[in-house]
Amino acid sequence: MTTDVTIIGAGLGGLTLARVLHVHGIPVTVHEAEASPTARTQGGMLDIHDYNGQLAVRAAGLTDEFRGIILEGRQAMRVLDRDGNVLLDQGDDGTGGRPEVQRGELRQMLLDSLPAGTVRWGRKVSGVRGLGGGRHEVAFADGGTVTTRLLVGADGAWSRVRPLLSGAEPEYTGTSFVETCLFDADTRHPAAAKAVGGGSMFALEPGERQIGAHREKGGTLHTYVMLTKPQDWFDGIDLTDPAGAVARIAQEFAGWAPELTALITESDTVPVVRPHHTLPVGHRWDRVPGVTLVGDAAHLIPPNGEGANLAMLDGASLGEALAAHPGDTEAALTAYEEAMFPRSAAVAEAEAETPDNPTLDDVIGFFARDEQAI
Repeated sequence: MTTDVTIIGAGLGGLTLARVLHVHGIPVTVHEAEASPTARTQGGMLDIHDYNGQLAVRAAGLTDEFRGIILEGRQAMRVLDRDGNVLLDQGDDGTGGRPEVQRGELRQMLLDSLPAGTVRWGRKVSGVRGLGGGRHEVAFADGGTVTTRLLVGADGAWSRVRPLLSGAEPEYTGTSFVETCLFDADTRHPAAAKAVGGGSMFALEPGERQIGAHREKGGTLHTYVMLTKPQDWFDGIDLTDPAGAVARIAQEFAGWAPELTALITESDTVPVVRPHHTLPVGHRWDRVPGVTLVGDAAHLIPPNGEGANLAMLDGASLGEALAAHPGDTEAALTAYEEAMFPRSAAVAEAEAETPDNPTLDDVIGFFARDEQAI
């Protein structure tokens, strides 16, 4: 099968690109390794910023639909110390500058906006190769292949498309998240619910360990425990023994306020370890005909609230560039990459300049100085 535009990956970046292309009447096919839209949970909450993610929503023509999935009041944010003392408490200012949505609902919004059959599920890429003249062949684990005139890698940190453009590989940053969830928290976990408040909460020892939590729908508290440890330390935690796993993780927070450690020890789910990886700051490549990257495949950085926003803006920007250069794919890709490289590099450089061992005052100042930083 030969197609004009083939996207690998049905994450936020790939789906935003597909939607913008659809708005402009450009046919597109998305191939996704997952078996279905509900094959796995899609993570927690995202704050979608008015200076990048919301621009992508507007380009996709989905502003009304986006407003319908916003969780009101979740822009509230607080910073605590390890003893549970509130150091900073900001309410939701109602401006909508960084409204919170559930990642799964945002993804479903994009899926619902595409014609049936746009996304092909269960299509795990086994290999890609150039055929010359800007054409590429993608092979799938099910034995199928597709030849395309434009291949877009929207397939995340471990992209199978990226090697066509770059030899860069993600490196472990030295930190990982351990995710837990508490359900019906106001009733079943009231002390933890009170500590988290109405939106997001961060409790930390700068440079060492942190507990962050979001209040999601239905009273769920989604917790992100961040630890600076080598990967083999996390490999030594037996996640098949949930009680033992949370006990081991909680040991790292001995002496912390019980309402904070409860976010770990009272977890209603099996903890999930998510290592943080990054591509080199300023990652870029020479123009290769017929192929490009969006999102984490192009510019993976540690979690800082910008990844999903950048991926969506990448998708929207690429879609608009293709629409603005009908019949000249290379001009469109050049225009897209010339804007994307410095935009993503600026975010990565800002992250890289964050002190390795910031003080509490540094952290409070970071959150307090500008809501766009959150």
